[in-house]
Amino acid sequence: MAEKEKLRVELCMGSSCFARGNSSSLMSLEEFIEQSGLADKVELEGHLCLGKCNTGPHIKIGGEEYSGVSDPDAVIDLVRKALEM
Repeated sequence: MAEKEKLRVELCMGSSCFARGNSSSLMSLEEFIEQSGLADKVELEGHLCLGKCNTGPHIKIGGEEYSGVSDPDAVIDLVRKALEM
C-alpha cells in the first residue's frame, strides 16, 4: 500500500509577503508541526515569489491558494482543516 503523500504548505517569502506576515506564519508553522508531531505529514516549502504581491501574504496549502492571511493562527487553522484535525 502506498504511503499517503505529505500535505504541501507553500509560503511566499518574497519581500512583500514576508513583511506582511509570512515570516511570522513560517515560525508558527514550524513550531506547530514540531509540537504536534506532524513532520511526517506536512512539508513546508518557501518560494522567492509567487507573483501575487498585491494580495499578499500568499500561501498554498495542498494546492489551495490563500491570499491576505497575515494571522499565523489563521494559517495554522487552515493547515488543521486540510489535515482534517
